[in-house]
Amino acid sequence: MATATGEITIVCNHCDRDIPSPNIDLHRVHCARNLEKCKICGDMVPKKHAEEHFLNTHAPVACSMCKETIEREVLDSHKGEICPKRIVTCEFCEFPLPAVDLAEHQEVCGNRTELCHQCRSYVRLREIHNHETKCPGSVLNNVESSRRIPRAAEGGGNGRRRRDGNGVSHKRLFVTIAITGIAVLIGSLFFQRGAK
Repeated sequence: MATATGEITIVCNHCDRDIPSPNIDLHRVHCARNLEKCKICGDMVPKKHAEEHFLNTHAPVACSMCKETIEREVLDSHKGEICPKRIVTCEFCEFPLPAVDLAEHQEVCGNRTELCHQCRSYVRLREIHNHETKCPGSVLNNVESSRRIPRAAEGGGNGRRRRDGNGVSHKRLFVTIAITGIAVLIGSLFFQRGAK
């Protein structure tokens, strides 16, 4: 093979590089004595740095969050999608917590209730999306619900009306949120002490 300058080259059978033909004998000796091909990536690495190359480029590493040993190539996807210690947020309260604790947290958090302002009933957070489509007071069900007697007028036969939700129910909601927040905070502190 010839280079751009017209010099003839020969491919080294050790490193697969084109070497000018007058230098090939000296190169082969130097190449075989000092370089080796990485079995993983195929790069030519000085023999004295082969172990360092492997450790810095190919060796499995410990995840900084869960300490599990992971192949270097999949470390980023492990940290972002698989690691049980990665931080995720609760779909109900948007509280950040480790993924390993998410199911247990959402089991409790999803059982909290909120007042539906259309039908004035309390609905679990985990059921709120289904409730919005089936709620008797929603826009989707207005035709059907206009034929019914409003709940406040029904009174359950005892002459009492339901509270309008502006007074005591806002206080209850605030107290419920405060108690839940405190419980989550205490639970996370307890979990952190137990993990140490």
